[in-house]
Amino acid sequence: MTPYYVDDTATLYCGDMREILPAPDIAPDCIVTDPPYGETKLEWDRWPDGWPAVAAATAASMWCFGSLRMFMDRRDDFAAWKLSQDVVWEKHNGSSFANDRFKRVHEIAAHWYRGTWSEVYHHTPKTADATRRAVRRKPRPPHLGEIGRGSYTSEDGGPRLMRSVLQVRSMHGRAIHPTEKPQGILGPLIEYACPPGGLVLDPFAGSGSTAVAARLSGRRAVLIEGDERYCETIARRLAQNVLPLGGPS
Repeated sequence: MTPYYVDDTATLYCGDMREILPAPDIAPDCIVTDPPYGETKLEWDRWPDGWPAVAAATAASMWCFGSLRMFMDRRDDFAAWKLSQDVVWEKHNGSSFANDRFKRVHEIAAHWYRGTWSEVYHHTPKTADATRRAVRRKPRPPHLGEIGRGSYTSEDGGPRLMRSVLQVRSMHGRAIHPTEKPQGILGPLIEYACPPGGLVLDPFAGSGSTAVAARLSGRRAVLIEGDERYCETIARRLAQNVLPLGGPS
C-alpha cells in the first residue's frame, strides 16, 4: 500500500489497520495506541472488531490506552496477549458521563506482550531525584514474604523507579483530535517498550502524537489512520517538524 506521507522518522498510511496489517515491511518493536473504546454513541467511537489479534500478528509488545470497562468488555479480544502491567494517566481535568459517580480524571494504559517476558524489550522506567537522602527499607507485609530491615544512603537521590500513576496535563483546549494524548504520557511508554532507534507502530494515529513523541525520543514511527481528514492533519504536523501544540507537556 502506498504511504500517505513519509519522512526520515515517520511513515503514515491512510486506511483500516485490519486491511493494512500484518505487512512484511512493517516490523515494529512495539505498538503504542489509543483505539476507539466503543463506550459512547459518537460516530467515531466504534470498536474495530478483531484489531488486537491483528496487532498480535504484527508485534510482541503493546501499550494500549483504555478504560477498565473497555478492557473487561473486550477481554476475549486480547486472548493472544499476556498482561504485563498497567499505568494510570491522571489528568488535570476530566469528563463525567453521569452525575451520580466520581468524576473521571484518568485513563489506563495497559502493557501487553507475547512470548517470553525476558525476550521482550523493556527498559526499567526511572526518574531522577536530586535530593541526597538516607533511604530506609521497610519490612514487607507478611503476605509479601519475609524481608529484613535495612537502609542505604543515596548520594544523589536517584535514580528511582518511576511511579505507575503519571500526572500529566491533558490536551484540553489545545487538541487537534478528540482523544489526543500529550507527549508527557506517550514519551515514557515509548521509551519503556521501544529501544533507541527502534520502530513504534500506532494503528489508530489520530493526531499523530505518537510519531511526534517517537521523534523526540530518538525513535521512528509507522502510523495508520482511517480518517483522511486526520491523515492530512498528521502530514502537515510532521512536515513542519514542530514540537507538540502548546509546548512540551
